[in-house]
Amino acid sequence: MKFENLSMEELIHREASQKLYVQLYEIMKRKIESKEWDVGSQVPTEEELCKTYGVSRATVRTAISELVRHGYLMRQQGKGTFVCKKAISYELTMLTSFRELLLEPGIIFSTNVLAQTTIMPIDDLSIKLNVSADKHIIYIKRATIVNNKPAMIQEVYIPFHICPPLLEEDIENNSLVELFKKYGIKITKAKNYFDIAYLNPEEGRLFDLPEGSPALLLTQHFFSGETQIMYIRSMKRSDSFKFSIEFEKNQTEISAHAISPALKEAKAWYGVAPIED
Repeated sequence: MKFENLSMEELIHREASQKLYVQLYEIMKRKIESKEWDVGSQVPTEEELCKTYGVSRATVRTAISELVRHGYLMRQQGKGTFVCKKAISYELTMLTSFRELLLEPGIIFSTNVLAQTTIMPIDDLSIKLNVSADKHIIYIKRATIVNNKPAMIQEVYIPFHICPPLLEEDIENNSLVELFKKYGIKITKAKNYFDIAYLNPEEGRLFDLPEGSPALLLTQHFFSGETQIMYIRSMKRSDSFKFSIEFEKNQTEISAHAISPALKEAKAWYGVAPIED
């Protein structure tokens, strides 16, 4: 692939506050979304990207990894990295309330608000929320208390312009989802990712567990239409794991050769907080 002279929006600005890999991620994302790089086409090699944008291989690899994670690129071993279609997320209707999904049924819990403030994007938050590095973010940190000890720690990130009044709301006793509804903001889609993580010193202190203890990590991306409105990172202590998924669909037959629109009427139940409440 041959490169022309770079435009201003394709330049990497080292004096900017935004990290280099975030800038490269945005450049490559624009090329994909504008169809300059078509679906199925191979993107430049790491070496070519390093030379073109004057960045290190580590920067290139991080940017590509984020594009792969967000569904823009896919790697083929021994062949290279290619542009791919973003996966379709079929709408799922929940059978139970969001609060019931937070912990196991019948659990009595309370919520402690540890932080409710604004911050500037740090690390890769600008990518996760699709906002520029100079825009404020609402930051909320809460602990879910069960039997007088924290069972879950949750960090919430919301672009400030989405809902400024959240800074003044009672988020200890009210659902964020319901508060969004109060201000006319409808959540239409949520993407959920489960993983095992290990507690850092602060998380260990809050859980009263040794640093490095395993925990269930749930990260969530919430959308209103095509606009991402919230990112949540939840850690659940390892001695309270209980996870199950149950799907229920209607009686409409689904073709063995194609995904039917009937999946849009599918219902799902998740045992561990698929949507925050």
